[in-house]
Amino acid sequence: MASHPEHMQCMEVWGGNQIVDDSVVVAGLDAWVYSKPYGASEGGGDVYYLSSCATGRIARLLLADVSGHGEAVRAIAVDLRELMRRFVNQIDHSQFIRLMNQQFAIMAKAGNFATAVVSTFFAPTARLTICNAGHPIPIYYRAATKQWSFLEAKETQARPEEPVNLPLGILDLADYQTFDVQLKTGDLVLCYTDSLVESRGPDGELLGHEGLMEIVRSVPIAEPREFVRALLAAVEAKNPGNLSKDDVSVLLFRPNGQGRRPSLVTQAVAVGKMTAAIARSLRPGGPPVPWPDFQLPNVPGMVIPPLQRLWSTRKADT
Repeated sequence: MASHPEHMQCMEVWGGNQIVDDSVVVAGLDAWVYSKPYGASEGGGDVYYLSSCATGRIARLLLADVSGHGEAVRAIAVDLRELMRRFVNQIDHSQFIRLMNQQFAIMAKAGNFATAVVSTFFAPTARLTICNAGHPIPIYYRAATKQWSFLEAKETQARPEEPVNLPLGILDLADYQTFDVQLKTGDLVLCYTDSLVESRGPDGELLGHEGLMEIVRSVPIAEPREFVRALLAAVEAKNPGNLSKDDVSVLLFRPNGQGRRPSLVTQAVAVGKMTAAIARSLRPGGPPVPWPDFQLPNVPGMVIPPLQRLWSTRKADT
């Protein structure tokens, strides 16, 4: 990965659907992003975005696999960027996902749908909230136990009586299921698109999730910056055709212990950014204001840190 990671700024959205191999520091997380469109395309069907809120406490990470390529996907990527920007200051990402699904429901008439995994990290409490819309299951490394596992909702959270977390655009679901995980410094979260699980082993059979997990567990993690490259090389080595017939994207991130409380300078910059955003929204055709949600840890918690801890305790009890 790049030796000098990009540090994301207040209310910034970074990403797209072009080729990339880079590292980013965002709101309490270090992240590494690799994406390579199929063939010689400038842009592929894999879309990745990261955003940082006004005070540098909320990071949102999106990895989506959109059907199709070329200009149609580029337009979808632009729309997703605007949605990321609109909800950049909100801890709760349910409305973001709901609107994203509605957009794809319209696009489904033209044959476009997508799978996606959306993660929201709140740095003051190191809590990660995840929603998986039909996407390959993220993989989680817990540093305390030195073990990898799949990152998915517990069975007790399942709702068998209704469809849950289908790919975007299939049904107009009112809500997508989300779940939380408490991250510690040294933990890793690995997200990826289906080209990895659809790769094949030496016997020609699909790797699937379990086959990919075996490879992940075999890759050294002492140097996280090299982990993604080593993982892709290990998948490619299993079969000559692997990772050559589709877009390939991997998003790896870990908490860095920063962004727990914004400085006075950061708070002042946040106020300035919000004022500018409100001014832009007043122009004809201006974008919506990226309002924060008014949960305890967000607006009040920016000034009174104990409210952030109170929210974390409540979440743990639910």
